[in-house]
Amino acid sequence: MTRLESQTSMHRKNWMLTRITRGVAMTGALLIVACDSPTVPQFNNTTKEVAANDPSSLQLLATGLLAQNRGTVQGRISAFGRLGRESFVYTPTEGRNTTHFLQGPGPLDPSGFAAASFGPYGNLRDVDEFLKVVEGLTVLNAVPVTEAQKDAGRGFGKTIYAQELLSIISALDTIGAVVEVREDPRDLAPFVSRDSVYRHITGLLDEAKANLDAAGTTAFPFALHSGYAGFNTPATYARFNRAIAAQASVYHGSLGCGVPCYTKALTALSQSFINPTGPLRAGPFHPFSTATGDAQNNLFFSTASDLVAHPSIQTDAQLRANGSRDLRLNAKTDTATPVKAATPSGAGISTSVRFKLYADRSAPIPIITNEELILLRSEARWFTGDKLGAIQDLDIVRQTSGGLPPSTLTIASSDAEYITALLYERRYSLLLEGRRWIDHRRFGRLSSLPLDIPTHFVARVQPIPQGECLIRVNETTPALRGPGCP
Repeated sequence: MTRLESQTSMHRKNWMLTRITRGVAMTGALLIVACDSPTVPQFNNTTKEVAANDPSSLQLLATGLLAQNRGTVQGRISAFGRLGRESFVYTPTEGRNTTHFLQGPGPLDPSGFAAASFGPYGNLRDVDEFLKVVEGLTVLNAVPVTEAQKDAGRGFGKTIYAQELLSIISALDTIGAVVEVREDPRDLAPFVSRDSVYRHITGLLDEAKANLDAAGTTAFPFALHSGYAGFNTPATYARFNRAIAAQASVYHGSLGCGVPCYTKALTALSQSFINPTGPLRAGPFHPFSTATGDAQNNLFFSTASDLVAHPSIQTDAQLRANGSRDLRLNAKTDTATPVKAATPSGAGISTSVRFKLYADRSAPIPIITNEELILLRSEARWFTGDKLGAIQDLDIVRQTSGGLPPSTLTIASSDAEYITALLYERRYSLLLEGRRWIDHRRFGRLSSLPLDIPTHFVARVQPIPQGECLIRVNETTPALRGPGCP
């Protein structure tokens, strides 16, 4: 029995997540324009019965998992951007987009806009249902299902599950998270420590990799959307799995695990799609479009957009040899008029800097890129003693992506000096991808983020949503009550 299967008959939903029904994964499939003319599933049957009677049901379930995995990414980038002083959302009619994220004295209001999104939990039951369907399959499109095909499905589902947990712990951090979701919504699962969550994520990704390897050259018994071009077979998807495993292990390494996790990250990176001489922006992505029924990218560039950049992005950009600023600044931001003022007045600072890396409503959002993998390897190398290799990786990104002169780091540089250099490269290479707040927190640098007016503060975590706290209010065990719940 696998780690995932042994967690109380797989991970099931608690109270907050019962809003997501078994049909959501299938209806979510209709939101991605990835499969032509999807067959409408039989909603009156159980998931397993649907799979037995409808050849298209497995495809609908898989597409639904991808739809929901995409569904929370824009909100997370927007929230993490504000918390990390990367962006503002100055909505004229909704001042809480500013005040709830920035105004002190803190902590953040669990009933407010800046509470953690538990949206990713909405995909966990659906992964559960998907894996149960995979286990029960005997025939697909009138052809007997092989064990290799089942392994392909297992590896896919477990990787999605781990991705969702990684996004959750990135918001909650020291609060920890729930990693199992039970059948009975009254049977609440406990919060476990941050360390346990990361160990669970990496263990689950390792299980998924083993499944994908066992699938061999067998194709997935379903199609992935266009964002996974180049990663749409079990063998190539395994490289994506290793990229996420490396990301999780590097995060964990910086949070106390140290050399063992950084070493594990280096192994995962060697099996990923990292390519120091390849296109830096290569990698899987979330697709968006303006097609009827599909989701649009609402982070797109517009001079009228309420999403604007912190002006320090412009002033902090380093100079190239010719005196111009970092190429990433010019590629990803623009100075436009009119100046956007804080809402409500006095709640923040004005800015005329806007993001332009998402050119329109159909612009894709990267999941993880070759550029990020090189920076992850740089970090893992530095903290496992390969300082020369770490500097070389940093300079690949710095010179290729930023057009900047080589770093001034040497093997005699301190860890603090290296972290400063790393944070700069990650800031501009991963701009508006939801990383800066995480990075400053994991290196103990939140205090270096700007406080633009005296009433601002920088939050360390997003709180557990009030709704989740209320359903746990009568629990006496701290882990069941919810860390940080009033």
